Amino acid sequence: MTRNSIRFLLFLIPFCAALSTRALPQEIANDEELQAQLAAGKKFLGQTADRGAVLFFLAATYAQLKEPHEAVTTLKECVALKEGFDPAGDPAFAGLRQSKDFQTLTEQVHRDFPPISTAQPAFLSSEKGLIPEGLAYDAAQDVFYLSSLHLKKIVAISRLGEFADFVSADRYKLLPVLGIRVDAYDDSVWSASWLDNGRTELLHFDNRGKLLGRFSLPEDGRKHGFNDLVVLRAGDVFVTDTADNHVYRFEAKAQAFHEIKLARALLAPNGIALSDDESAVYVADQLGVLRVDLKSGQSAEVNPGPHCTLAGADGLYWHAEKLIAVQNGIGSPRIAVFQLSGDGLHVTKTTVVEYRSKFTVLPTTGALAGDDFYFIVNSQIDNLNGDRVLDNTKLQPVRIAKLRIP
Repeated sequence: MTRNSIRFLLFLIPFCAALSTRALPQEIANDEELQAQLAAGKKFLGQTADRGAVLFFLAATYAQLKEPHEAVTTLKECVALKEGFDPAGDPAFAGLRQSKDFQTLTEQVHRDFPPISTAQPAFLSSEKGLIPEGLAYDAAQDVFYLSSLHLKKIVAISRLGEFADFVSADRYKLLPVLGIRVDAYDDSVWSASWLDNGRTELLHFDNRGKLLGRFSLPEDGRKHGFNDLVVLRAGDVFVTDTADNHVYRFEAKAQAFHEIKLARALLAPNGIALSDDESAVYVADQLGVLRVDLKSGQSAEVNPGPHCTLAGADGLYWHAEKLIAVQNGIGSPRIAVFQLSGDGLHVTKTTVVEYRSKFTVLPTTGALAGDDFYFIVNSQIDNLNGDRVLDNTKLQPVRIAKLRIP
């Protein structure tokens, strides 16, 4: 779950400096880290199904390095692909906003991709300091769960819009809480927690908020950051490690983590979805989405096709042979629905359902309740550094909206 993953740079990955998550903003990287990031990004050219995603990443890095010519030239190639990347919505390009070339590019993007809004208000919190990241729905109890980064707790939301602590801030001394999912078998709740110093835990609660377990990776000298997760009916959990660019399967019975091998290297893996029949897991990173076959263990990148991008999905969800993505890593955030081919490896139709509207202020994740998709409208994670609020006067009640999946 990232506020455009390009914006806040810090974490080191095995081959270079990489992006920190939008969920846990950091200070801007220095030139040496940015140069390493640039070199790493270039290695992805020709190695992914979405060239535009790599170009957007490189352009933002050039902009951070204060190399405007290279940034604009790379952006021109990206925008010409008409995939939906919008540099106007990314602070990485703030230094270019007075450039006529940059303005021409963004005007072209906005002509090609006009605003869309199909959502309506659903819930409004009374607390201003939540700074939420994850949202989940428990169909058995008809209740939503909202995770809080700043207050390090989990809130339950009734259908009537009543907010109450599910796990209070002082109960278990939690780290900032990110992704959250419900185990449909026993109504227990799993969540990921992570502080930017590399401490991270997978948390398990019963349906009354009692802590059943907290699990960490063995010490290996690297920084890790659990971000989002899915839960299998057998109780195992797949979780993305954004800081170290990996995905793990946590075997609940053995209480052990196993790294998942993927078809290509990941760049800030984030959203993750599980097909209804549990035949496949879909992993989103800054550059696209990979499908993992759970029977064979084989993986392959989902091909978005022309004029389409699966990149930068903070939240990712499966619904009736479709992927629903909260894409806040492509500049201006959007929510899009991707119809998949029978083998789950190609996008056959893209429907943008929310874009450049009052409901896409700073969305992170969402939750499905039947055919309705509920999502966080204004996470405010850009007002957070680690677990510290940057400006208390800017804190607002959390808005949650809903829309019908086409």
